[in-house]
Amino acid sequence: MVDFPIGFRWHSRPYGFYGSELLNSTAVQFEEDFEILNMLQSSLTKSLRLYSTKAARNRQALERIIRVDHAGELGADRIYAGQMAVLGKTSVGPVIQHMWDQEKEHKAKFEELIPKYRVRPTVLIPIWNVAGFALGAGTALLGKEAAMACTVAVESVITDHYNSQLRELIHNGEEEHKELIEVIKKFRDDEMDHHDTGLAHDAELAPAYKTMSNVIKMGCKAAVWISERI
Repeated sequence: MVDFPIGFRWHSRPYGFYGSELLNSTAVQFEEDFEILNMLQSSLTKSLRLYSTKAARNRQALERIIRVDHAGELGADRIYAGQMAVLGKTSVGPVIQHMWDQEKEHKAKFEELIPKYRVRPTVLIPIWNVAGFALGAGTALLGKEAAMACTVAVESVITDHYNSQLRELIHNGEEEHKELIEVIKKFRDDEMDHHDTGLAHDAELAPAYKTMSNVIKMGCKAAVWISERI
């Protein structure tokens, strides 16, 4: 007869029962852990997708802004070139030259940003080149007041456009777009000065001032819309 120690309890269950119970418990725990991993993976996937979508939108906005601003500064450069070709030797020649010099700086900066940010320029550059010069020279032929009216109309559209871009860039990430924000702020202020200069030099005395202004503004807005997309 075998004497068992005090407190020892005899279990009638076979050893295999406990092994099965242990395996079942492990399987349940494994399933729970697997569900947690699936939830984490799903959450991570959604976060990456959202980040990727946001990054893509920011990239598209950046390309659109640099592309259209490069086109706009090219057009402005050509407008002042046309005005100088007609009015360069008149009393407003130095005024136009000063504004033109600033536009040259603007254009040069965006020509620097185009390759830096790997942005494709608009395919319409040759058209804006000719159209800008024709607008500048054509209004100048109507007199210095008409040339200044052209300046006021163009710079009004550009100023509003730059303000809209600044709001968008700040919303998308002020620190991320710090360089471009600073550039646009400076250029926006220059364009506002040009606008005020035009008014100070009798832009509103141009023949059919309101009609001319509205037509030029409509043309500028159309050019902006097209250059953002093509």
